[in-house]
Amino acid sequence: MIRDIERQAMNPGEFKALGAGEIAYVKPMTSDDLSTLFPEAPKMASGLQLWVLLNADGTPIMLSDSKDVALANAAEHDLDTVALH
Repeated sequence: MIRDIERQAMNPGEFKALGAGEIAYVKPMTSDDLSTLFPEAPKMASGLQLWVLLNADGTPIMLSDSKDVALANAAEHDLDTVALH
């Protein structure tokens, strides 16, 4: 017997919290965009390639000049990682 499943929409807060503390995103960025996620970060040379580790809700966790370091930090905190492009 096939049962109809009622779809329920998630509100933005529920969707944003989905995966929080379990999933992290690794995203490339340049030092030129640094202030968008880290407004208090010191000024850096322009054009540096950086990697940011973000919680599932978009909260920045850490910043590195190495993707491997960002991935290792996620693993150290038992976070599954997903790449953002």
